[in-house]
Amino acid sequence: MNRTELERLARNFDAPDVRAIALMGSHARGDAGPYSDVDLVRFVAAGAGELEGAGSHLIDGLLVVVSNVTPDAVERWFTQAAEAVTVVGGLRQAQPLLDREGVFAAIQARAHAFVWTPDLQAQANAGASEAMVGWIEEAHKGLEGLRRQDPGRMLNGLFGLTFGLSRVMQLQRGVLLTGDNGFYNEVAQAVGPDSPWAQLRAVAFGVGEVHGRPPSLRERVVAGLGLYVATAELLGDAILPEHRPLIDATVQRINNSVERAYHGE
Repeated sequence: MNRTELERLARNFDAPDVRAIALMGSHARGDAGPYSDVDLVRFVAAGAGELEGAGSHLIDGLLVVVSNVTPDAVERWFTQAAEAVTVVGGLRQAQPLLDREGVFAAIQARAHAFVWTPDLQAQANAGASEAMVGWIEEAHKGLEGLRRQDPGRMLNGLFGLTFGLSRVMQLQRGVLLTGDNGFYNEVAQAVGPDSPWAQLRAVAFGVGEVHGRPPSLRERVVAGLGLYVATAELLGDAILPEHRPLIDATVQRINNSVERAYHGE
């Protein structure tokens, strides 16, 4: 879609309480494909009620996804680490389609000036530490799946041992994703594309090779469990004291169990 078509599309979602509409995602970056959705973000006035039009729409064969953002939500983007790593990078590349009184221009300028502060790093460390505790259940599912040779348990465990641990490192390293599809490469670049962590993650996701061939489900789970151990090592002192015993116990359980679980013992 060209600029005129996008502005015309945005007008379909204008309303009295809408202060600005921005295009985000692949269409804003200029790398959209035929199946890419059009991501429209409506910045609404404080106190605005529910506005019609939020959600997903199929328009002229395109999936158009509309979301509403309040001033309070915008503030969280710049003051909450978990929000910043998800939004700020994409904001820098967004395109205004409607901007009353420069509302979006001010938000985008703030995104370009954004700096990762010690306070944000402290938040990120705490959030990553808490998330590592949360993914212990998935590590146990992976171990039990290997023991039972149960695909259901192994597949359940893999979500936390791939996407979950990727998110842990994205947050702790303050990786400002340019878009949600960039999470794989951009987090790997931040940790080190040739690092053991990145290599284990590639196998766990099934995009890396084992002995020159695609990994089996069991090999993916073993790599994911190894990724939990590697993530804990990389976090180091970022792990909070109250979380350390649980995470250390999980690492020890993985190290003690994964080899015999892999061999079905």
